[in-house]
Order: sequence, then C-alpha cells, then structure tokens
Amino acid sequence: MPTCSTCRRSVKRGMMTIRSPWSMDWVMTVQLQKGSLSMQQLWEEPPSLQPSACWTASARDEASGFCYLNDAVLGILRLRQKFDRVLYIDLDLHHGDGVEDAFSFTSKVMTVSLHKFSPGFFPGTGDVTDVGLGKGRYYSVNVPIQDGIQDEKYYQICETVLKEVYAAFNPDAVVLQLGADTIAGDPMCSFNMTPDGVGKCLKYVLQWQLATLILGGGGYNLANTARCWTYLTGVILGRTLCSEIPDHEVPVGCPPSSLSQPETSLLTLLSSSLQFFTEYGPDYVLEITPSCRPDRNEPQRIQEILNSIKGNLKHVV
Repeated sequence: MPTCSTCRRSVKRGMMTIRSPWSMDWVMTVQLQKGSLSMQQLWEEPPSLQPSACWTASARDEASGFCYLNDAVLGILRLRQKFDRVLYIDLDLHHGDGVEDAFSFTSKVMTVSLHKFSPGFFPGTGDVTDVGLGKGRYYSVNVPIQDGIQDEKYYQICETVLKEVYAAFNPDAVVLQLGADTIAGDPMCSFNMTPDGVGKCLKYVLQWQLATLILGGGGYNLANTARCWTYLTGVILGRTLCSEIPDHEVPVGCPPSSLSQPETSLLTLLSSSLQFFTEYGPDYVLEITPSCRPDRNEPQRIQEILNSIKGNLKHVV
C-alpha cells in the first residue's frame, strides 16, 4: 500500500522524485525508461533501500488504491533480467494485489503477502485460498490476519511461512515491502505492532544473504511512519539508534551563497523539516508503544491457515 498521502511527488522528463515531508533522509529518485525501472545494480551491492517507494495496488491498465505506477512490479521485472527466481514479500496492512496479479501466471516469481483480510476492507482479496493460476498455481501465498495482532505472534507467523517458502521456492533474489500501517497508532486502527516486530521479520530475510530490494509501503501516521523506517534503516545498516529523536537544526555560519547546489538543497530540506519536529511529541523518542487493542486472531484459525499454506507449497517445484 502506498504512502502517497504522506509524500510529495513530481514527474518531469521521465523522472519521479519522492520526498518525505518530515525528514531530509527519505529522498528517492527513479528513472523511468520505456516501462522499466533504472535502479542501483542490486546484485552488486545488496541490500538496496528505496524508502517511501511502493505502489503495489496499481494494475497494468488502471490505477488502484492511490497507486498509479507499480514500482514493485517494475523492480521485479528488472531483477528477473539477472535472477531466475524472485521472491516478493509484502508485509503491508493491505493485500499486495497488484504485484500478485502481475505474476499470478508464472512460476518464476513467488508472492507472499501478510495482510488484514476482513469484509469491506480494501482491496478485499488475499484469502488463503488465493494461490495463483496456470503455471503460477501455488506460487501466490496469502496469509489473512485479523485486527489486533502484536509483534510476537506476527513474527511467529512470518517466520513459519517464510521458512517454508524459502525451502520450497529457493529464491535467487528478494523484494521486501515493509509497510508502516501495521504499527500501533496508525489511522487504519487495525494491527497493533511496533517497529521492533517488523524489524525482526526484516532480519530474518536479511540472514538469507540474497540480493534484496527493500521498499517502504503504507503508513498514515506520519511521525510513526518516520520512526518505523528510521528504525528499519538502522537494522539494515547494523546500527543501534539512540532512543531520543534529535532536534533538526540548520548549521550556523553557512550562508547559502557560499555553498554548492547540493549543499544548498540539503539546507533547504533541513529547514523544511523544522516544522515537523513537534509531531514526535510529547515524548520525542524512537520507540512506539502498543495500544490496548484486543487480538482477534484465534490460535486455531492461525494454525489452519499455516497448515493450508504448507500443503500448497508441497506443489511448488
């Protein structure tokens, strides 16, 4: 699910720049050339991080769910030029329907989506019985989850599924989508997780030591989304971050006229981020505390889902 409501977008001469409004750190530019995504040579310097960049609901012929360009699909297509089997993992609150539909007929791309599945909740797809079509049958893995799930149970489900998927599919590369709309305090009011739980899932994938493209995703509480992706960046870099969120200050004694263009742009970003610092109050810390939302996921139903997935994966060759 995208973060279009939380980012500024501009399209000019085939270039798309996406900038988070709350931090100078989240800047990503992609080059669009004849329907392909020009990215860093992922297989030479994994993992590659493209935060705030995932519009997974859009289809080939229509926009959907705030998404008009499915960059995850374009990234997978580019990876397929180098790698035979690509695994897409969607840990967003919403079902990754656009990516699944794009590869539902192939056995070269397996899609795995953990998401909320409930009547009336967008996009309304992604039941455990949705497994792909034709040659791609059993190469779509869906894990429907109910409201209130917290870190420990979510990670147990994710680890169990990904362990089976890795053994059955044996991927050569991974595209991992990490939505922040699963985090407690998000306006979606569904899951009850923290960045620590998402980070554990990320660590599990990274320990495979495969070429990995990491994407952002949904997240509608701006401060918590920034907290989440900052924490996940620390996980990727192997850095332990300070709990206290630092104030954003423009360096003193650096008149713009004396700086190069990149340095001037950096100062502009720094200045624009000042107005968002108060959004992290009143505690101004990186950690997020779960709410008292009850967990609606019954252990028996979760086990039934996991057993169904294990059975389906036996058909993967």
